[in-house]
Amino acid sequence: MSVALTTPPPTTAPAAVAVTDERRVTQRSVVVAEWIKFRSVRSNVIALASAGVVLVLFGTLFSSLAGSGEALPPNATAGTDSLSMSFGGMNLSQLVLGVLGAVFVAGEYTTGMIRTMFAAVAGRVSILRGKAVVLGVSSWIVMTIASVAVFFAGQAVYAGDGATYALTDPGVLRAVLGGGVYGAGIVLMGLALGFVLRSTAAAIGTLVATLMIAPGLVGLLPDSVSESIGKYLPSNAGQAFLAVERSDTLLSSSAGFAVFAAWAIGLMAAAVIVLRRRDA
Repeated sequence: MSVALTTPPPTTAPAAVAVTDERRVTQRSVVVAEWIKFRSVRSNVIALASAGVVLVLFGTLFSSLAGSGEALPPNATAGTDSLSMSFGGMNLSQLVLGVLGAVFVAGEYTTGMIRTMFAAVAGRVSILRGKAVVLGVSSWIVMTIASVAVFFAGQAVYAGDGATYALTDPGVLRAVLGGGVYGAGIVLMGLALGFVLRSTAAAIGTLVATLMIAPGLVGLLPDSVSESIGKYLPSNAGQAFLAVERSDTLLSSSAGFAVFAAWAIGLMAAAVIVLRRRDA
């Protein structure tokens, strides 16, 4: 009896399936993660909103007291014109923003969260860029809205002897929009100091000394020295493009903007160098 042997049909190799890694970390995903972290902490949102509210409230208050003889806080304004009075609350707002930027980074070094981020994201500089985008854009939006609001409120209640301004007057729109740019620059400076110093106290102390103490100390020097050095400090450079009336003690608006931008970019560059050369 013969047995018929049957040959099994040939098997075909399964088609190759293209596999894509949808979990790859991108710069966009880093920005989204930083935004979630930022808005999830209530104190961050409150601090950012407070910076805008402080600018509006104090600017309106200073404008209403301009002709009453009431003493204003030291260095509250860059001058005595009505627009400078409207921006009189910027000193306190810049402090809130700078502290926000420093704490947003240095606080993660304290808790160890930053090490987890470094392990999850291949490029450390991507984390810096993500934080800078979230804080910079958020601060720019809030401070721009606050600057427009305090301009109209301050001009409406101004009680001094000087002239008030309209938004269409020469230099006014530049100064008002400069409030948002100034706020974003200050928060980026605090952010950069957080990465460089890795300590909340050290970052805040350095920021306060640079923005608020240094101008006063430089003013104690002889006039020939203080006038040549003081105008290049970040706070004074910022005041130059926030003002309409030109002051001999300040740079021009364009030069002030260039110097202020150089401070912010320089500190961010220092943070990049530290991230690339130093362990977490």
